[in-house]
Amino acid sequence: MRIKLSAVSAALLASLVLAAPALGQGKDQKLDGTLGKIKTSGVLNIGYRESSPPFSFMGQDKRPVGYSIELCMHVASAIQKQLGLANLKLGWVPVTAQNRIDMVVQGKVDLECGTTTASLSRQERVDFSLMTFVDGGGLLTTAAANLRGPADLAGKRIAVIPGTTTEKALAEYLKTEFVTVQTVRVKDHAEGFAALEQDQADAFASDRGVLIGLAVTSKDPKRFLLPDLTFSYEPYALMMRRNDAAFRLAVNRALAGLYRSGGVAPIYDRWIGVFSKPSTALQAMYLLNGLPE
Repeated sequence: MRIKLSAVSAALLASLVLAAPALGQGKDQKLDGTLGKIKTSGVLNIGYRESSPPFSFMGQDKRPVGYSIELCMHVASAIQKQLGLANLKLGWVPVTAQNRIDMVVQGKVDLECGTTTASLSRQERVDFSLMTFVDGGGLLTTAAANLRGPADLAGKRIAVIPGTTTEKALAEYLKTEFVTVQTVRVKDHAEGFAALEQDQADAFASDRGVLIGLAVTSKDPKRFLLPDLTFSYEPYALMMRRNDAAFRLAVNRALAGLYRSGGVAPIYDRWIGVFSKPSTALQAMYLLNGLPE
């Protein structure tokens, strides 16, 4: 992946990286909040999704892997260095679309690293990091179903995860298109994809990046089709507890530095580059979120 910058912009960003001061908490400064808890316990609890490829899912060795997971591991390394810890243990906590916000609010997860859209209503309960990805809602169907536009959806069975931004956006989209469908509620991405595979649904609605990941990692990728249809804007971010400015700043410093340095490029290539090239919107997101020190 190449993030297109002018020579002047590239030089400016490089100078910012080189000029960035060493980060860290002063030895005499008292830590509280999440950073204090991590300093005392030596543990950072990370929430992950078990079936949301290529962002967050279980790898062959039964460990969480993916684009979002690798971003969080980079953040964890930066926090370990900031706190001066010889070792930092990562506590992996599985979360679902239904319980992920509660897990953060209840303190069971320090940093949620999946496919969560940063929305204003969610910010009433949790905080978000800088943006980590830009996506949009779409539909995955089978090539045989021949569903290519909104008119083809009338009366069809559409699987969707309840309580997600996708569910709300899809309902609004169908309303504006004057289309009525049969909604099939599923608990997660794996169940939604299984419903499509087993002909219990005609399409599965979710974020396009996730849908591509599900199709490409299936036994028969050629069986599936992603119509040229986008019905929402989904800006991903890492989720954390509210009112913890020090921890949020530590997370954002790590992400901004990764974007400024271009270190996010190989991470993108590793997990998403095999599916598609980065969009212009995503390249702009990396540039705009590479905040200077």
